Amino acid sequence: MDADSDVALDILITNVVCVFRTRCHLNLRKIALEGANVIYKRDVGKVLMKLRKPRITATIWSSGKVICTGATSEEEAKLGARRLARSLQKLGFQVIFTDFKVVNVLAVCNMPFEIRLPEFTKNNRPHASYEPELHPAVCYRIKTLRATLQIFSTGSITVTGPNVKAVASAVEQIYPFVFESRK
Repeated sequence: MDADSDVALDILITNVVCVFRTRCHLNLRKIALEGANVIYKRDVGKVLMKLRKPRITATIWSSGKVICTGATSEEEAKLGARRLARSLQKLGFQVIFTDFKVVNVLAVCNMPFEIRLPEFTKNNRPHASYEPELHPAVCYRIKTLRATLQIFSTGSITVTGPNVKAVASAVEQIYPFVFESRK
């Protein structure tokens, strides 16, 4: 087994976070009273609204900004955001769905081997930091992709990036480095 041979790694996307604007002021009290699956956080000035299909949770502010979390793909995030905008329209708001953007993708990938973390950190010093007293994983940052990887000794890697493409590229980039530090 060598590092350049094609290995199929499953990258499981666990959370996609997106934002959009409604371009209108939202009355949170009205949403809380008339909307379904709503939690009103008056002290913070926001409303949490949950959708069942796709399974997302939206944080809604009176300014019209909405953050959706919990989707498992970029397409599902957009569909959920649009469904949420439609439900706000049905409550009587003049919602215009604009400025949609995927801001964060969280994924998990399991390597078919265990990793020697001290050796990996020593070989990749400027990008990798390992503090075993604080956290059991190596934190590896790829600035060009704006991705952060948490590499565990079991071979499990948690990747956070701005989009799905960046997450996949980060896993491709890290594979040769973790391969040379395998147990």
